[in-house]
Amino acid sequence: MGVGEGLTRGVILDAARERLLADGYANLSTRKVAAEAGVPLSQLHYHFGSKNGLILALLEVENRRRLERQQRMYGEDLPLWQRYEQACDFLEDDLESGYVRVLQEMIAAGWSEPAVGAAVRELVLGWFDLLTDVMRRAEAEHGPLGPFTADEVATLIANSFIGSEALLLLGFDRQTLPIRAALRRVGTVLRSWEEGS
Repeated sequence: MGVGEGLTRGVILDAARERLLADGYANLSTRKVAAEAGVPLSQLHYHFGSKNGLILALLEVENRRRLERQQRMYGEDLPLWQRYEQACDFLEDDLESGYVRVLQEMIAAGWSEPAVGAAVRELVLGWFDLLTDVMRRAEAEHGPLGPFTADEVATLIANSFIGSEALLLLGFDRQTLPIRAALRRVGTVLRSWEEGS
């Protein structure tokens, strides 16, 4: 891919992010994305093939950036509970940036479109793999966390974040459900486990 093609692709992805956040997946128009990007519609189809191809490319870029951030953070030489607290802080950034919205829109689209579902599963699996590796290392150092295997703890944490993101996008707030507090309380459990309490 030439430099010009890479720039065009990036401009289209930026426009797709803006339109997706404004219009949602169901109402996303490739014509509007092309207009916002200032490129002919044919360029969008050349680079991404279809609306789904475009949004999956956007999700992959956003997902890779955040997964690399998490890998760096979980690779730091800090207690696990402190790294987990940082992951909770990242949730706020991810909500504000629109990444969570893109992810949840594509999860929903994947329920009825098998190709989208397969692509989203592949991306989300990266998070499960990262957390499973982190929890296996912690389990090797501290022993099991109660009755749970490392893989089960990783699965529960990942599911907690994905479910919390969906509820926050639906508009549940602190007065209705203590979503953020509950996520952070997991850090307290991890700290007790690490410190042998």
